[in-house]
Amino acid sequence: MKTLEIIGFKRANLDSAALNEIRDSGNVPCVVYGPGIPEQIHFYSPAILFRDLIYTPDVHLVELNIEGTIIKAVLKETQFHPVSEVLLHADFMAFTEDKPIKFEIPVKIEGSSPGIAKGGKLEFKTRKLKVKGLAKDLPDYIITNISNLDLGKSFKVGELQPEGFEILTSPNVSIVTIGIPRALRGKKAE
Repeated sequence: MKTLEIIGFKRANLDSAALNEIRDSGNVPCVVYGPGIPEQIHFYSPAILFRDLIYTPDVHLVELNIEGTIIKAVLKETQFHPVSEVLLHADFMAFTEDKPIKFEIPVKIEGSSPGIAKGGKLEFKTRKLKVKGLAKDLPDYIITNISNLDLGKSFKVGELQPEGFEILTSPNVSIVTIGIPRALRGKKAE
């Protein structure tokens, strides 16, 4: 899995005036916590560094460089302004290499479906799956092969065979479905 570096600077003042000042200067207030560190650390980081982490379909492990201290983490949660959609806050969870982490991995579609060739429509039901495993074993994406899907058929999570990690999403959840267009539904009824 890809790793992205985020440079941060510790912050001592946690009141709202200090947070607004941090945001006004083009930075994002952040916190990192979890089993990988002894206590949570409040810091801020330039907002531009989050572009490749948040505004992409890919997932990344994060290497936080907080004033020279390197912490391996994953992005756990983000908060955006409801109107301007500016990033307001980011939470990171530190992890250790020897303990499994829970993470969401995107799904990648592979193959060509006979149902699509007949006029069906590919419908995504879920774009990410929740998984658990060691950070070194987590893939960049989970491949879903749709070569056997005909009209009206679905590919479910239970059909995947992960290696080195466990999928926590229910096996009954559909990943993709080949939808039957209205025009084809009428022809089948005749």
